[in-house]
Amino acid sequence: MTYRQVIRRARKAVLGAALTAALTAGVLTGSATTSQAATQGPCDIYAAGNTPCVAAHSSTRALYGSYSGALYQVRRGTDGATRDIGVLSAGGYADAAAQDSFCAGTTCVITVVYDQSGKGNHLTQAPGGGAAGGPDNLANAFQAPVTVGGHKAYGVYVAPGTGYRNNHTNGIATGDQPEGMYAIFDGTHFNSGCCFDYGNAETSNNDDGNGTMEALYFGNSKAWGWGSGNGPWVMADLENGLFSGVNRGFNANDPSVSNRFLTAMLKGGPNQWALRGGDAQAGSLSTFYNGIRPTAGGYNPMKKQGAIILGIGGDNSKWAQGTFYEGVMTSGYPSDATENAVQANITAAGYTSGSTGIGTLTPGSRISLQATTAPCCTSHYLRHDDADSKVVISATNSASSGLDKADATWIVRAGLANSSCVSFESANSPGRFLRHFDYQLYLNTDNGGGDFAQDATFCPTQGNSGTGTSFRSVNFPSKFLRHYNYTAYVAANGGSNSWDSTTSWAADTSWTVARPWG
Repeated sequence: MTYRQVIRRARKAVLGAALTAALTAGVLTGSATTSQAATQGPCDIYAAGNTPCVAAHSSTRALYGSYSGALYQVRRGTDGATRDIGVLSAGGYADAAAQDSFCAGTTCVITVVYDQSGKGNHLTQAPGGGAAGGPDNLANAFQAPVTVGGHKAYGVYVAPGTGYRNNHTNGIATGDQPEGMYAIFDGTHFNSGCCFDYGNAETSNNDDGNGTMEALYFGNSKAWGWGSGNGPWVMADLENGLFSGVNRGFNANDPSVSNRFLTAMLKGGPNQWALRGGDAQAGSLSTFYNGIRPTAGGYNPMKKQGAIILGIGGDNSKWAQGTFYEGVMTSGYPSDATENAVQANITAAGYTSGSTGIGTLTPGSRISLQATTAPCCTSHYLRHDDADSKVVISATNSASSGLDKADATWIVRAGLANSSCVSFESANSPGRFLRHFDYQLYLNTDNGGGDFAQDATFCPTQGNSGTGTSFRSVNFPSKFLRHYNYTAYVAANGGSNSWDSTTSWAADTSWTVARPWG
């Protein structure tokens, strides 16, 4: 190595360190408090690193410090009317109250996730493709509530069958052009279905062969590749393969992740790509892979086509589930320094689970539901069973285990099928809701069936016994949430089922909304 090469490398190292320091300092200064959050966003940081955003999607916040437009659009069920949901202020957080007001007394779905980059790369309902027909389902607008920077917001909850796409993009990388991307996912909401993706895909809606995709994948599928532990993993969907490392199969450096809010990053250029991830609430990024393109045929050079997908595979494979909060795609291959600064911005944004109250039926409140039937059950609380997905009542008190207390704790949510009613999300199993199936109560994630939202929605009424509160099933108005032989059902006051017994029906369907055990 010549003296001139030594000087050049030293200068490059100093400049790289300076960029990291400058970007990180800017993030920490600009986002240290909620009131300062508008000074810059992730896309300002990417632009400073000479890899500008060419797509920027979020239902929770602006991704540019100056952005004051719409984040997403909702459509309500009663009349099909639509409403754009914007930000509270330029560079700020979603105006969730506008959604709540517009959708009051009904349900809403997310019809558009707008592109904030100015390039018009909006995400709308995905059409059918080679793997499955369409159009795909749209996300329930109330199913993924969160708090960001102290403000209420909603994510994009992808149940199996849900998907968004744009096949006519502007500025997205094609062929072997370099690009980067990140997304924030719910690290507790996943499955092994194909494929919960965000990123670059085929414009044809078909599997067009190796290397025609470059998208972030999150889940625990082991069909093509996997990492250490039991999953889930952040991987790259490069078509005909989920890659956790240089080739399909096992990569010990790709860890299982379980962060409630997960940062996932992917970047690729000519014969190089990298996969990174971290906790979106705190800490730095880890690098899971950084190296050459897969040595299997078709991936070098890449043949990217430049469509954008969310929640599905490139050929419209739509059997996966997950939750998306924000994500971008860039022009050019971002430096680690730029990505590190973006991660600092993300952690400063203040994502939390959205539980904001105690002991009331106001959405966001944590509660426990106490049985009122005397003398058998006044020490019993509604809980999910650890051995299976059934919902039961059992005695709970200050001496109970921490797990038992958590199992008996619920987060009140706006009703998934009627926002004037309520749904109950498990406090210790996010994304799983109390729902009835064949009249029995279970704790389930949305399986993509059309009845889930109605099965998981209950309308509070005066207690049938004159005490407490009763909860009427929104899709079986004569049936109420009841415990019978210590198991939970929706039950009518008289009927052919044993749990419809008139004996103690009024007391069994009346509950005390209590302070949470967990």
